[in-house]
Order: sequence, then structure tokens, then C-alpha cells
Amino acid sequence: MINLKINGLDVSVEEGTTILEAARFIGFPIPTLCHNDGLSPYGACRLCLVEIGEPPRSKLVTSCTYPVEEGLIVRTDTERVIRTRKMVIELLLASSPMSKTIQDLASKYDVHQQRFKQEFEECIMCGLCTRMCEEQMMAKAIGFRGRGQNRSIGTPFDITSEECRRCGACMYICPICMARCQGPQEESPLCNACLNLSPPCVETYGQKMCYMDPCVACELAGPYRKDKQRKEKEESAPVAR
Repeated sequence: MINLKINGLDVSVEEGTTILEAARFIGFPIPTLCHNDGLSPYGACRLCLVEIGEPPRSKLVTSCTYPVEEGLIVRTDTERVIRTRKMVIELLLASSPMSKTIQDLASKYDVHQQRFKQEFEECIMCGLCTRMCEEQMMAKAIGFRGRGQNRSIGTPFDITSEECRRCGACMYICPICMARCQGPQEESPLCNACLNLSPPCVETYGQKMCYMDPCVACELAGPYRKDKQRKEKEESAPVAR
């Protein structure tokens, strides 16, 4: 067994376990987009970043691909981690703002702006579809093509693959295809229509956060907070003369 610390908690897991698996096993949520339990780890989206080691020599690693080590110190929700995840979400929004999955992540992590050039693309290169096709459907009908900004997913030479059975598994697992969000417009890529309210009872510290998902206190305080925000907005509005 491998012994390590996750958010100050002593944990023992089997050798070969990833940090993501260990953290989720004991109840610490880590967001993912390119990860699926039935597929090989890929580490493309970078949402699952965690901080390992002690400052000032600590570093960020992708928890879905990093295996546990003896004596490893892991922190899943430090200020550095949250700041980086927000940046990643902004980059994802710049590519595919019509994905409800990404919009929900933006709401959950309190992202209210998107500072990068808007592309409105249909793919975030997470590789879920190619791994699903190869590893679960045993077809290997699609894959990555090209490099850099010219990289894309499709069949070799854009010729219809004889291996494709039109099973739809690639569309089923795609975070862009699975649910479309009609909220954002071209001039405003952020919807926030499903905005999660900030926790009313828990303060955010540098090394610790609330791990209740969903938080009961947040759900109970939601209607009260919305009514309070509406009243404050009405009171601050200029009075017509």
C-alpha cells in the first residue's frame, strides 16, 4: 500500500492508483472534462490539476495521470489550483461557449468573464470520442489529424471509414454534443443562467474549501439570496421624475 496525505488527511491506497482516484475515493471532488472511468487517462483538459509538495517547491500536476507516491502531499483546492482552473474554464469558453457542461463549470467556479478571443469552435480536443471509439467500440474509426492549431478529429484523409458502425458513442460522450446551452450570445459568451450562489456559511481559506457537493446550506439560502438581490437592485435603481 502507498501512504500519502490529501488535504491533510492520511490516506493508504494501492500502488498504481492515480491521485484523482484516491481523492474521489475518500470524498474530495475534483472536476474533470476529458476523463472517463471506462477510458484510459489522457490529461488534456487540465481541469483536474492539483498541487503536490510543499511550498515554495510545490507544483501543479494533472491528477488523472499522476500516480500516487509514498509520502506524497496533495492539496486539491488551494488558491493556486482554483485560480488555474478558472483560467482553464475561460479558455474552454473561448472555444465552445455553447456547451452546457462548460457553462455549468463556469457557474460552479464563479467565472464571470472570458478574456480570450472567441472562436465558437465545435471541439475542445479532449479526446473522449477517439478513446471511446477505440477502447470501447473497438472500431478505431476516428482519430487526431494534423498538429498545433491545425489539429482536428476525423477519419484518415476525410474518407468515410468502413469501420464506423454509426453507433453514436462519440456523440454520446462528447461534452460539446451531449447538451447545448442556448444562453450565451456572440457578444457575451458567458451565460451564468445556472449560476451557483457562493457558500453562505463557509469561508474560503488558502488551503481548504467546502467539499459538500451540492451544499445543503447553499440550496436553502438560494431563494432568500435571489429575493434579497432583487430588492437591492430595485432600491439602487434611479427613480423616474
